[in-house]
Amino acid sequence: MKHLFISFVIILLVSITAMAQTTARIKVAGNCGMCKKNIETAAKAAGASSAAWDKSTKELSLGFDAAITSTDKIEAAIAGAGYDTEHQTASKEAYNKLDECCQYDRATKTAMTDSKDMSCCKDGACANKGKDCCKKAMTSAKKGMSASCCKDASCCKKA
Repeated sequence: MKHLFISFVIILLVSITAMAQTTARIKVAGNCGMCKKNIETAAKAAGASSAAWDKSTKELSLGFDAAITSTDKIEAAIAGAGYDTEHQTASKEAYNKLDECCQYDRATKTAMTDSKDMSCCKDGACANKGKDCCKKAMTSAKKGMSASCCKDASCCKKA
C-alpha cells in the first residue's frame, strides 16, 4: 500500500509539472549552426526550458513555464541577440554585431548570397583577392561554418 501511495504522488507531481509547461513555435530568421546556437541560447536565457531552432524551416520550438516567462520575453531576447522574429525586429546595432555568416537579408529574412562571405575564394580565386579574404574564409571554416572555397585551405596557401 505504501508503494502504491508513493507511485500515486509521483504520477501526480509529474502531471502537475507537465501541465505547467507551455509550448510554442516562433519564426526566427537565421542562416547557420552558429545562428542555431545563439537563438537557442537567447531563448533559454529568457526562461525557456527547451528551445530547438530548425535551420530549414526557420522555426523555433519552445517549451516554457508561462508563470516564469512568455513568448514576448523570449522573442525580445532573441531580437536582442540580433535575430528578427515574427513579432520582434532586432536593432540595427544587434544585427550588425552578428558574424557575417549569420547576417541574413532582413527584407526577405533569407540567407545572404555567397557574394557577401566567401565567394571571393571560389575556384582558387582567393590568391588573387588577397589574404583578407583567405583569413575570413579560414576563420569561418574553423568555426564550423561553410567555407566551401577553402575546405582544404589550398587556395589560401597561395596568398
